[in-house]
Amino acid sequence: MIKRAKGVTISQVAEAAGVARSSVSRAFTRPDMLSPETVERIMKTAESLGYVPNHTARALSTGRHGNIGLIVPDIANPFFPPMIQAAQLEADRSDFCIFLGNTEENPKQEDKLVGRFASQVEGLVLASPRLSDERIRAHASQLPLVLINRDLDGIPRVLIDSGSGVREAVEHLVKLGHSKIAYVSGPSTSWSNKQRRSAMRSAASSLGIAMETVPAVLPSYKSGRNAVGAILATGATAAVAFDDLTAQGVLAGLAEKRISVPSDFSLIGCDDVLGAVTYPALTSVSNRSMEAGRVAVSLLLDMLQSRAVRDVRYVLETHLVIRETTALQPKNSSESFTARV
Repeated sequence: MIKRAKGVTISQVAEAAGVARSSVSRAFTRPDMLSPETVERIMKTAESLGYVPNHTARALSTGRHGNIGLIVPDIANPFFPPMIQAAQLEADRSDFCIFLGNTEENPKQEDKLVGRFASQVEGLVLASPRLSDERIRAHASQLPLVLINRDLDGIPRVLIDSGSGVREAVEHLVKLGHSKIAYVSGPSTSWSNKQRRSAMRSAASSLGIAMETVPAVLPSYKSGRNAVGAILATGATAAVAFDDLTAQGVLAGLAEKRISVPSDFSLIGCDDVLGAVTYPALTSVSNRSMEAGRVAVSLLLDMLQSRAVRDVRYVLETHLVIRETTALQPKNSSESFTARV
């Protein structure tokens, strides 16, 4: 018999709730095996007695740790904290804890973390993974795995379709008279970056305008700021940045060159995590990161419960949120920009 906090044991909870000891264990590990009424009665009894399940003992007796892993490429990027929070809340509903890993945009570090987590978690969520398709499939063959923003057949995934919002962004800029637009790209291995760039090209082509791609390498304030010279050199009068963090850097770089947004130049971000707090307020493609985190963990827990892998492809649509960084194309702007590069 294993002692719990305040000396409360699983047998005492069972006696007080009027159920078998095995029912108390199932209420915490496999609630689907009991009626909702029985689970609720056991949980209320456990809470009133101050019972806390011992996850170490559970792992020794059942092989289940009660932990899942979530690995993100950049924990400092404001896109990810809401996702992490939603994932933790969803996991907690089933009495699971989340081990969090940060790869700093490094696929080798990501591979290392997956290997380290594998022996300590029951399943993994990889958010915006930078690993190759082959490595992801190799890991998925070893433990339950769900992807966020990576589209691989046969592996459950949650996709934020920023393409729909990016198309709206291009249409919005064209209506404002812009005929040449730059895309400030993100990481080359990013599925979201490829999707956004493709949506930009498709929309620009169908609307009969020119589009240029400016590499920013990493999605960061510094990268956006450093990309301003290259953006202006394209002759574009508007730009769409890979994310809001990059767009914030572009805003700063434009200000340093005394180029006013939006009267001189229009700018749109993606993910809408900083739009309301920048100055001027940033027009951006909407953010579904919280929902993506919740759905991904829910899919993973379903896999752990059923022990079956389903080829689930859950798509979250996006839209454009118009604020104060887009305006009518100014006359003769490209010539004046070139002089300032």
